[in-house]
This record gives sequence, structure tokens and C-alpha cells, in this order.
Amino acid sequence: MFEPVIAPSGTLLGLLQRGRGDGTLHALTAPRAEALAALNHCVLRDPRHDWQVENRSLYYARLYLDLNGELDRIEAHLFDVEDHLDEEESRTGLALAVLGHLASYGRRDALELLRRYAATGSNWAWALDELALRDDDAGLRALAAPVLARFATDAEGEAELAATVRDAFEPRPWRLWAEDPRESIATRVRAAQEAGCFDRWQRQMRPTGPRPGWSVRAVFEWAEQGVERGAALHVPAARCLMAVAGPEDRAEIVAAAKDGTEGARCTALRYLADGNDPDALDLIERAVVTGTAPVVEAAVDAFERMRSIAAVDRARGWAHRPDPLGAAAGRMLACRGGIEDKDLVLAALREAVRGEGPDAPTLWTLVDGTGRLGIACAAPVLRHIYRETASSHLRGRAARALAATDPSFATGFAVECLWDCEETTREIAARHAETGDARVVEQLRRLAADPAEEAEVQTAVRSRIGPPEATAM
Repeated sequence: MFEPVIAPSGTLLGLLQRGRGDGTLHALTAPRAEALAALNHCVLRDPRHDWQVENRSLYYARLYLDLNGELDRIEAHLFDVEDHLDEEESRTGLALAVLGHLASYGRRDALELLRRYAATGSNWAWALDELALRDDDAGLRALAAPVLARFATDAEGEAELAATVRDAFEPRPWRLWAEDPRESIATRVRAAQEAGCFDRWQRQMRPTGPRPGWSVRAVFEWAEQGVERGAALHVPAARCLMAVAGPEDRAEIVAAAKDGTEGARCTALRYLADGNDPDALDLIERAVVTGTAPVVEAAVDAFERMRSIAAVDRARGWAHRPDPLGAAAGRMLACRGGIEDKDLVLAALREAVRGEGPDAPTLWTLVDGTGRLGIACAAPVLRHIYRETASSHLRGRAARALAATDPSFATGFAVECLWDCEETTREIAARHAETGDARVVEQLRRLAADPAEEAEVQTAVRSRIGPPEATAM
């Protein structure tokens, strides 16, 4: 999947791509054709940088409902010839998830599209998962034959079917088909279920990796084999060292942390840091200066996991360094520093925005720390991150930090956050948005009554408005 191109935050398209609440509010006041064009652009060209964790589907589905939007563009996208040339889930996943939510809201046209796509589309498994949550038994039974027809009846096809059944995210269709009155379908699905269970048992009986009785050297060699295969094994290898290493092995582990092979060095650094070894901090600093890129990354990660007072004290000295260790020091102080570290955390936050922009991964921790420490003068930077970041998760973290640092949050960003794509952000808004705004009252009531809304959000809403008979607001 190509990196999405995100429009400027001041445009309707840019707002909708980011999943901001202002996107919905602007779309509802824009010309309907313009709003639908921007909405379709987002659904058909997934704007998320991490489509596996960021939410957009419910946000876009609600806007389709508000605009009474047609689904012809989604239909054309799903059944385009490209569907059989590009089988990446990311091409159609967002559209299918939007259809799933629309089906749960009673849009029959969305349900029919999902059924058609599950029968003929390349990303049929995703569509089937959506239907498993929303369709009736008759609708699912009608899909048994076209789905099973995708798998050949030879040994290879049956093995593929067994793996699909075993790994199915939503098992309801397969369980239903195992009881299908058509013997040819039920027999085949039951056989696939049994084969999948047997395969899982076999894998459990053939574990790979370290065994009891391994030596420290054997663990290091295993970690190095991972490097040679392109697989980072230093984290599980460090856990293995916890089991096999004794006091007599410390010298060998320290030597590996100083000058060992890449796999051994990463493993040793992680092990020593997790154990708060007295030499761990010096070895981490040495690794950042002399190590390869993977060693530097492992050293920085190991440092950030440390919880000792000595690590926090060292972070105060490292915070001014213009290297990955300096950035990690800022993050450690954001997580575990005290009030006296406010200036260092604020400086790290500003430097990250200046140097890497509003989507820098380091901002996640720094934004959290800014809110934790209540750094009020950071509010302008937090507002900038909130507006500009393309990550809906980072925006939610910025909202939480603003709630703790910005007195204007309740009447400002908290209002639009009620329409945000992330449920955690809507929850923050439900707890803070000023109810003097009529839009806030109306949206709180809508969220409280919406069966698709997350329970945490509805709990927050009810804590503000109470039962209908208790308040007229």
C-alpha cells in the first residue's frame, strides 16, 4: 500500500482524512455534492498511516447516514477489475468496514453489497467477517457454496480451507455451515475444522527455539541466527537469558554488550537493562556511540524500559544530546520524570515538532508526559499537533493532554472531539465538553442512544447528562 497523501488540515478533505470532528461539522454545512466527493475519496483511498489500529469506519459510516449518501462509488470500487489484480486487504478493507456499520444501521443496500462481495470479491474473508456480525442465518447460509467453491477439492485445496477455518476472525459462518442441511457442505466444513484443530495441536507439540539447559553462548548464537535471517530475536533471547544465566555468566554477558556480534550485543544490552545491572547505563551509552543501527535501536529501547532512579537521573544528563539517546531521555522524563523536569520535557516536545513534524513517533510519549506533568505553557504546541497530525491516535493523546493543560479546551477542541473518529477521543470530549453549546447537548444525546457507540463513551456521556427523567438539560 502506498503512503496516503494527506490534504492540508484547513480543507474539508484534510479534516475528513484525519478523522477530525470538524470534518463532520464542515461536511454537514458544505454543498452535499462536495461533501460526498470528499467522503468517497477517503473511503476509497484509505488515508490512515496505520490502517490496522486507527479508526475511521464508524466515523465515515455516520457521515454517509447524515448525508444520505449513495453507495455507487463504493460499489464501483469493490467490483472494479483491479480487485482481482490487487488483493491487498488495505485496498478494500475500509470500504467493507464502512458497509458493515451501515448495514448495522439498517442500510439494506450496504448489506446486499457485502453479500455480493463475499461471494465474488478477492477480500471476501473481510466481507464475511462483517456479515458474521450483522447478517441473519439465511443470508450466511446462502454464501456457503460460493465461499467453499474458492477452495479446490484436492489435498492442497483442503489444506488451505482448513487453515482458513482455523484462522477465521469470526467463526460464526463456519459453525453455521458445519451444521448445514446440505451434506456436501457440512461434511467438508467439519473436516476442515477437525484438520485445523489437529494442525494447531501438532504445532504446539513441535516448539522451536530455546530449550531448557541452553547455555548463555547458545542463546547468543540463536539471537545471531535471527539477525542472519532478518528476524530480530534479541527480546525473546533476553528473556531466555533470565532463565539460563547465573552470576558466574555476568562477565561473558557484559563482554557481549561491549563488543559482541549484533544479535548477542542487542540481547546482552536488553538483559542487563532489565536487570538494572550497575554497568547497564554506561554500556547503553557506549552502544549508541559505537553500535550499528540495530544495536543503537536496541540500546535505546532497553534504556526506555528501565525504571530505576539512576536511569531517570542519567536521562536528565542525556536530555540535551542531539542523538537517539537524547530523544529517548526526553521520553523517559516524560514518562517517569518529576515536576522539576517540565522544562526538559517541553524542550524535547518543541524540538521534536520542529525537527520531525507533527507526526513524529516520539511525540506520542512526549505528549502524554506533557499532560501528566501539567505543562500549561505547552498548550500552543499541543494545539498545533492536534490540528496537523495525520494520526488520529496522536490527536487523541493531544486532546487528553490539552484537557489537563488548556483552560479553553472545554469550549474549544472538546466540542469537535464529540464527532472524532476515535472512541477514546470522544470519551474525553464527553467528559469535558461545555454543555452550554447546543451542539454538544444534541451530540451527547445521540451518542447515548447510538447502539454502535462504545460502552466507555456512553458511560462518560451518561455521567454528564444522567437519565432523561433526571435532567432536561
